[in-house]
Amino acid sequence: MAFDEGLAQRVREQLDGVAPAREMQMFGGLAFLVAGNMCVGVIGEELIARVGPAAADGALARPGARPFDFTGRPMKGWVVVGPDGTDDDGSLAGWVADALAFVGTLPPK
Repeated sequence: MAFDEGLAQRVREQLDGVAPAREMQMFGGLAFLVAGNMCVGVIGEELIARVGPAAADGALARPGARPFDFTGRPMKGWVVVGPDGTDDDGSLAGWVADALAFVGTLPPK
């Protein structure tokens, strides 16, 4: 599995005490599920964040963000954030908080 373990550890630290998250290998990387719903993930050196359809346009305007098009079609409500968008803990915390806010609106699986 190819993912940045340092970024994955930083995500774990952001989720610690905020939400119980389960880790799962997915998309060739590592996914973090909250209440059974995928919330964030790490593929290579990039963060995947599930911000929801309503927040997607605003998220895409942030540094380092682009649509998540793993299947060849952009997935609504998901963004990929490059290293320049997660280089400091404050930026990473913002992405994780946005993803948690959206996932918190979903029913548990």
